[in-house]
Amino acid sequence: MSSIAERAGATAPAERGDRVELAIEGMTCASCAARIERRLNELAGVRASVSYASERAAVAFDPARVSVQDLLATVAAAGYHASLADEALGEGDPAAPYRLRLIIAAALSLPLAVLAWVAAARFSGWEWVSLGLTTPVVFYCGWPFHRAAAAGARHLTATMDTLVSIGTLAAWTWSTVVLLAGIGQQLYFDAAALITALILLGRYLEARAKRRSGEAIRHLLALGAKQARVLRDGQESLIDVGELKVGDLFVVRPGERVASDGVIVSGASAVDASMLTGESVPVEVSPGDQVAGGSLNASGALIVRATRVGADTALAQIARLLSEAQAGKAHVQRLADRVSAVFVPVVIVISLLTLGGWLTLGGGAAAAFTAAVAAIVIACPCALGLATPAALMVGSGRGAQLGILIKGPETLEQTRQVTTIVLDKTGTVTEGRMSLTRLIAAEGEDERELLRLAAGAESSSEHPIAQAIAKHGRERLGTLPEPEGFVSQAGLGVQALVEGHEVRVGRPALLAESGMQLPEALSAEAERIEQQGATLVAVAWDGRPRGIIAVADAVKPTSAEAIAELKRLGLTPLLLTGDNERAAAAVAAKVGIERVLAGVLPEGKVAEIRRLQDEGEVVAMVGDGINDAPALTQANLGIAIGTGADVAIEASDLTLVSGDLRAAVDAIALARRTLAIIKGNLFWAFAYNVAAIPLAISGSLNPIIAAAAMSFSSVFVLANSLRLRRFRSARQSAT
Repeated sequence: MSSIAERAGATAPAERGDRVELAIEGMTCASCAARIERRLNELAGVRASVSYASERAAVAFDPARVSVQDLLATVAAAGYHASLADEALGEGDPAAPYRLRLIIAAALSLPLAVLAWVAAARFSGWEWVSLGLTTPVVFYCGWPFHRAAAAGARHLTATMDTLVSIGTLAAWTWSTVVLLAGIGQQLYFDAAALITALILLGRYLEARAKRRSGEAIRHLLALGAKQARVLRDGQESLIDVGELKVGDLFVVRPGERVASDGVIVSGASAVDASMLTGESVPVEVSPGDQVAGGSLNASGALIVRATRVGADTALAQIARLLSEAQAGKAHVQRLADRVSAVFVPVVIVISLLTLGGWLTLGGGAAAAFTAAVAAIVIACPCALGLATPAALMVGSGRGAQLGILIKGPETLEQTRQVTTIVLDKTGTVTEGRMSLTRLIAAEGEDERELLRLAAGAESSSEHPIAQAIAKHGRERLGTLPEPEGFVSQAGLGVQALVEGHEVRVGRPALLAESGMQLPEALSAEAERIEQQGATLVAVAWDGRPRGIIAVADAVKPTSAEAIAELKRLGLTPLLLTGDNERAAAAVAAKVGIERVLAGVLPEGKVAEIRRLQDEGEVVAMVGDGINDAPALTQANLGIAIGTGADVAIEASDLTLVSGDLRAAVDAIALARRTLAIIKGNLFWAFAYNVAAIPLAISGSLNPIIAAAAMSFSSVFVLANSLRLRRFRSARQSAT
């Protein structure tokens, strides 16, 4: 939890400097998104991704070449409105603009349909009543379609609104001309009104479903505290959380949410951080522990010093990362966008050819008109444009609720082919909190002196083994001597000058570099230590081995269950560690891993993953340390444990906010489920158009039925995507 907060604060300013998220208004289909994206990407130094489903544009740009105002102006020039995305992500109801128009359209279309379809209900002059009922439906209720179509025409582009506008205006114009001229042809007032009403109904339902699909981000931000009980000059006062400053002390009473990221100054309690980690079990905290803004204080009162506030808190940054991921594009979505971008003009051509073909073949003007309008309406590619982004929005949102941060939609696709999952040992399979278990001095050496010099040398290292030795030294001896000339050798150990002694602490190989070998008695003891699964640390100074230290790391209680679940998903787990073979084998046996690669240095981890890839394996890597970052980058799918180092998190594709390895199971299972939903959506969208367009061209499809089918296809895709909200994690199933 604390690492996520630190990482959020450390990276946010740099990312905000050359990245921005825009809220886009006026998009009505995927071709709109494709056009805006194309215009933005034409700017020098700009890389943009526009999502129709989230109505957001994630833009990376070079501030030296392009300003935010240039981005906004470019969107406006394309015929849309853009603004900087509000951190509240919009509290308005996106369905509201359609509600009144839909009610009016439905009220006027019902009697119109009765007159058109029930001969017994007709009376003298009913045609003129139909004209009176249809006109406000087409021109008032359908005004958003005509306005968007006109805006597109000014920019020489065509969208779904172009199709709807052409179809309804053509039906109204044809019928009006026939009525005024008295030429006795079939009237299509009912088609014009009902198409408008059905498209409005589809838009209304679509807007509501899209809002539900984006609820994860709004829910995350809603968890943030609105006020803080700040302590200033010894007095407690209630202020808006936006007024809180770094360094302020604030009180958190039982049942209240923590106002911002901070460090506990006094008090002890159990804190529920499930909104970050996805784990429902509260964590015990005490002075010195980090807490994240938005977490719930379950019991005792706390006084917390704010370390990050506002947009720099872990909660806000997680919401930002989620929003950016949802605005990204998967490869399969880009294909659908390219199809949608050319689909509308192609459909207009098909409609004109249909009209001309029917007239040429003598089918009659009424039949030709019916087929042409049906072809225009049925072919709107709304479902195609929503198929992928809707599922990605819901899937990534559900992931955030479970403590899984997905950097982008491409990550979901990468899980599809993974065959082998490589697991780092320390901090991933094990707790990562090493403790000193044995201290063995060589013959003639003092045990306290061995600990004092070893702990002094290790005190400047951030490695878990070094911290365990230094911690034990402080607890037993009090203060430690300060090291000078500290040097760390990745995967081997450290050396430093401590009180005039040249001290080396690390693997026996570190001593061997200087020609030192462990005495026979120590070597035999070292072998016994390693057979028991502990890690051996050798200590030498002034050119002589002085003793050995045994350090052990407990296996996480959920690791064995996670390994079993990964196997059930069809993945082969492999333990990859820099630790010795005996210690690695002991841990692997406890959790059920058969394949072990031990004694691998950081650069060797990359080589091992590359070797697996060369053998045809698609590799996922799970790690948490600094030395895991290159391997996470090399892997096809990098998964970082959120309790680990910032650089490892930055190098990964997925971040598991909790330290529970079962979250990796959740991530892979959720990603696969999301991809399955995407495939189902795309199949429906493509199959619908492939089957429906020929029916329309042949005259077998009534324009009203075409409008209903087109609207239903979009609603179906969104409803299918919303099924992902019911995804249950391995951790939830176990509780």
